[in-house]
Amino acid sequence: MGIFNALFGKSTNNVAEYLENGAVILDVRTPSEYQGGHIKNAIHIPVQELGNRFNEVKKLNKPVIAYCASGMRSGSATSLLKSKGVDVINGGGMGSLQRKLG
Repeated sequence: MGIFNALFGKSTNNVAEYLENGAVILDVRTPSEYQGGHIKNAIHIPVQELGNRFNEVKKLNKPVIAYCASGMRSGSATSLLKSKGVDVINGGGMGSLQRKLG
């Protein structure tokens, strides 16, 4: 798991800490995946659009928890956002993140 964490950022062990600090939840899945069900109050920006829509995330001025279906796309999103100065963690897949949210 160390290599995975090095590539894609910390996993969901900091979710509670991020939520305590007012984090927003970012769903980076496709529109059809999002419409099929998502975490309540999640902001939806597909990972393919994130580079062009980065300012929408930046202007929130809050920490971010990114998620997708498995954790791979949210890992890519996490790397991109970190490279642009956003405080972000990879929340992993939607199912595991939902369990951590209670």
